[in-house]
Amino acid sequence: DDEDKSGEAGDAEENLREVPFSRTSEIEEIQRAITAENDRIFTPLPKKLENKKKEPVMERQDSSVRSSFCGIFMDFQMANQRQSSRSMASKQKKRTSELLPLIDLDFSVSFSLLDLPPVNEYDMYIRNFGKMDTKQAYVQCNEDNLDRDIQTEEVETLEKWTQHPGESALVSGGEEHFNLIHSRMTLTPKIDSQKLANFLQSACQVIAVLLEEDQVATQPRKLRSRQTSLSISDSCFQLNTNQPFLHGRKIPCLYVSQVQRQTLLSVHGLPEKAGVGLLSRKSLICVWNIWQPSSPQKVLICDSEVVCCCLSPSKATLVFAGTVDGSLLVWDLREDSRMHPCMMITETEWTFRVPTFSTDGILNSVNHTSPILAVEPVSTSLNSDHSYGLSSLSYQEGLVPGGKVKLVHSSTMELNNRHDLKVVPKLFRPQESRLRSISITAIDFFPFGKPLFLVGCSDGSIRLHQMTSEYPLMQWNGSTKGQPIIALQWALTRPAVFFALDASSNIYIWDLLENDLLPVAKQTMPSEKVVTMTLLGEPEKANGLLGIVLAKESGQIDIQYVKKKWALPQPEESDKLYSILLQSF
Repeated sequence: DDEDKSGEAGDAEENLREVPFSRTSEIEEIQRAITAENDRIFTPLPKKLENKKKEPVMERQDSSVRSSFCGIFMDFQMANQRQSSRSMASKQKKRTSELLPLIDLDFSVSFSLLDLPPVNEYDMYIRNFGKMDTKQAYVQCNEDNLDRDIQTEEVETLEKWTQHPGESALVSGGEEHFNLIHSRMTLTPKIDSQKLANFLQSACQVIAVLLEEDQVATQPRKLRSRQTSLSISDSCFQLNTNQPFLHGRKIPCLYVSQVQRQTLLSVHGLPEKAGVGLLSRKSLICVWNIWQPSSPQKVLICDSEVVCCCLSPSKATLVFAGTVDGSLLVWDLREDSRMHPCMMITETEWTFRVPTFSTDGILNSVNHTSPILAVEPVSTSLNSDHSYGLSSLSYQEGLVPGGKVKLVHSSTMELNNRHDLKVVPKLFRPQESRLRSISITAIDFFPFGKPLFLVGCSDGSIRLHQMTSEYPLMQWNGSTKGQPIIALQWALTRPAVFFALDASSNIYIWDLLENDLLPVAKQTMPSEKVVTMTLLGEPEKANGLLGIVLAKESGQIDIQYVKKKWALPQPEESDKLYSILLQSF
């Protein structure tokens, strides 16, 4: 060992002798720097590693020479971390340098956080709660409570605690509890949706009527003057039948509801010129509210030609109709409009209701095989709104999906053969004993309780019958000069007055208290032919309103309100009329 060490030392000395002195100093400085770097690297290593590396201290020259030949330890993990950190920092710096020119503050928008004008408390109070025509009289305080009523008195209050949700019946207490829970108990009102719907429907109808009245009031005088009144009437108006689907249709029948006097039915026949649309081969029934004459409330359609119609007696919710082919039809006006077809006509959507029930196509022995001339609701003795029957008259059943009304046959009466009846008389005859080839064209029963009825004939004669006598109480033969009677009806507000319409469009007014031989007034229609007539009024009210509904050949419907002398009832008029009839019998 000593020989080896001495040999190595000798070699080192020879090497040192060969290197110049200037180079030797540079090498020493480099070695010292490397040694210092290694010392910094070896510092975090375990002591065990340091003990292995420690060697005996030698001379400066020998240690420097040995250190130049010893191995160097490198920590690659820390180097990788430093490299990653430098790379990430460089990327962030580059990104920052790219975005910084794009970011700038906009000083062009400015707004005020608070705009408070310099006003005092009094002006602020008057501006928020005051009025134009008021001013402050005095200021109230608690000092003037002896001579003035003040508003600054303390209100008595009582605090209660409550538990929510209430787990038992004891959910409230008194003020002795310190933790008070204040709550305001609000009760949810119970709302009847059906009553609310009925109220809204009535309110909407009233508003619609008022709007139409305002619209009529704002019409030009020239336009209103076209609706001229007749000599027998005080005022008049027209229903707006100028609808595209009503053009070219005649009106064979009119009907006024017995309970809702403002509800009117008008039957419109087949159009003169057949088209290709949905309504070209169908008859129409329009449901009108005379308070809203601008358009019909509902439009009903059917395949066959309608001859007669009527409404249910309790409420105007069902419409019955008879056709030329013997079918009975029912429409339920309460049905949802979505169950029926709709059409857009002149920017207005119309719903055309199909029958809810029809006897067409039901091959039963009780069905009509001839045209139905008249239908009339017959009330029963039961005190129920739904207890009534339907009487149909003729010369000799299918339910739609969703429908809730159906007709059920009850009984049949053969009018041509009444020998089995025990009622007297069996027939009602004219005053003349000789046979005449005439037909009955109109019948109307007395609406004021007595068993009387009027009969109009094809020869223009009018008869007044009572139910217990075969021959008439009165008969008038020459009042129309031989023109057939088309319509005949008692006045709804006066028992002694009735109206007649002949085929020449002449309207006759009879007042039996004034003249029991001739009509008291005659009105000839100046413009065009009148095809049918009915009366409307409110006998329950003493307003004296009695209207004549006239259907013209062109499809126009006029309503004429007759003069008060034929509309207002007279004292004891029924008794006076009955005494006149007893004298003539």
